[in-house]
Order: sequence, then C-alpha cells, then structure tokens
Amino acid sequence: MRSYVKKVRTAVADGDMETAKTVLEKAIPYIDKAATKGVIHKATASRKISRLTKLVNTSSAD
Repeated sequence: MRSYVKKVRTAVADGDMETAKTVLEKAIPYIDKAATKGVIHKATASRKISRLTKLVNTSSAD
C-alpha cells in the first residue's frame, strides 16, 4: 500500500499525470483492503484516498 502511495506522489511531482492516474486507480483497492483487514482504520483509508485523488486532480488541472 505504501509503495503505491509513494508512486502516486512521485508521478505527480515529476509531472507525469497519466502515470499518476493509472497508479492511483491501482492504489485505491490496496488502501481499501488494508482498511478491511484492520491494518489501518477505515477513516484513515478514506482520508488517504481523498487526499491522493485531490492531489492528482488539482495537479492535472494546472
């Protein structure tokens, strides 16, 4: 899960929006699964997904 979050942030920092969107789509199920298994709290998972989605969307708008 953490590696996917890092990949999204790295892609956004590099300005590669296509990769960021693709990796984000792959990261969301991993974050949800971590919440389902009890690795992280469900609110934490929701917050991570929300912040990553917002990061990708605002960066692609620029």
